Amino acid sequence: MRRAGWGVMGMALTLGLAGAGEAADQIKVAVVDQQAVVGQSVAGKRALETLKEFSTSRQRILASDNDEIQGIEKDLRETAATLSEAGKKEKQERFRAKYEGYQRRVQDFQREVQSKQKELDDEYQKKIKEVVGDVAQKQGFTAVLDKGSDATLKIVIYAQPAVDLTEAVLKEFDRRYK
Repeated sequence: MRRAGWGVMGMALTLGLAGAGEAADQIKVAVVDQQAVVGQSVAGKRALETLKEFSTSRQRILASDNDEIQGIEKDLRETAATLSEAGKKEKQERFRAKYEGYQRRVQDFQREVQSKQKELDDEYQKKIKEVVGDVAQKQGFTAVLDKGSDATLKIVIYAQPAVDLTEAVLKEFDRRYK
């Protein structure tokens, strides 16, 4: 955390020094909340809903598998006393195989969901970067920093509302990516 703070301070210092040599040029820095753009835009909401549905479908499959495993385990407990050693061993093996398959499926589904989320993040980072660049250029900003959120690293501690481009970026994003 300390290193990130120094990196931002170094960037601010660099921006300030770059402007010091060129008195006629003014450095204008803005902020944007990328998470808000994804979470509040029409396309972002749709993409997040699709990701949620994908994850939910995987969870339903896992719940069904879990119910089946619990049924096998219950059957094994209830019949263990009446089964022969070979019968008990067969049911234990069936339970173990189902459980191992379930564990693999959990890991596979986690990787699938993470992969889909990364694809979504990458796609929206690219789109947001493009829109932010255009909005910032039109409004004469030299640099734009991500405000961050409670869920991510907060880079900007304070910014005047006048330099927050989130609403303008959100409107332009919705215009481009309905």
